[in-house]
Amino acid sequence: MSQPNHIRDAILKAALKIAPFEGWTNLTLKRAVRDAGYPEGSGDLYFENGIADLLDYWSDTLNTQTAEHLSRIDLDALKIRERVTQGVLFRLEAIGRHEEAARRASSRLVLPDLASKGVRQIWNAADTIWRAIGDTSTDANFYSKRAILSSVIGTTLPVWLSDQSEDKAAARAFLDARIENVMEFEKLKWRVKGLTKNMPEPAEILGQLRYGGLDIFTRPKRGRARRRRYSR
Repeated sequence: MSQPNHIRDAILKAALKIAPFEGWTNLTLKRAVRDAGYPEGSGDLYFENGIADLLDYWSDTLNTQTAEHLSRIDLDALKIRERVTQGVLFRLEAIGRHEEAARRASSRLVLPDLASKGVRQIWNAADTIWRAIGDTSTDANFYSKRAILSSVIGTTLPVWLSDQSEDKAAARAFLDARIENVMEFEKLKWRVKGLTKNMPEPAEILGQLRYGGLDIFTRPKRGRARRRRYSR
């Protein structure tokens, strides 16, 4: 998109006031354009693909805020797990007072026409966090780290949005448990190496996340199973 960001920011700000009541629809976009003070029908100029682009823009805005927050803290003083935890918390906290709009967005992004976009938004959030905390991997670890963190973000988000307490204690505890149980990066390395030769495309990984699994990292190798069978 080539239009100035301040115009899109104004439209997004207006949409965030409407979406909690009307959901994320193209009618919401039209009303937001009008409320932001721009000519009727100009929404296509700023968001060519309608509400899908507006939702992407909000997600990208949250990612930008997350990266900015991470750039302000002393990452060198934190362990890798603490950096990742802080990154996820910043991403969730960036939603701020717009939790109902986020709940409506989550509901919209599981519908068939936007489901793949919702998965990619989570992937991009994970990628933003990894890059912001200094990850420079380019091999299979690049995919495994983002896939695992996408799983953490994707499962923590609904818990965060449903936790109505001021300090989000239950959601924070859930996040800590997810990272403790799932994000054992060093232990995964030897398993990931075995996948390097037949590394799946990013779309395949996204497909695994779409249906709630990461079995590309956990399923046993067929060749190994056959060798055990014939060795009896």
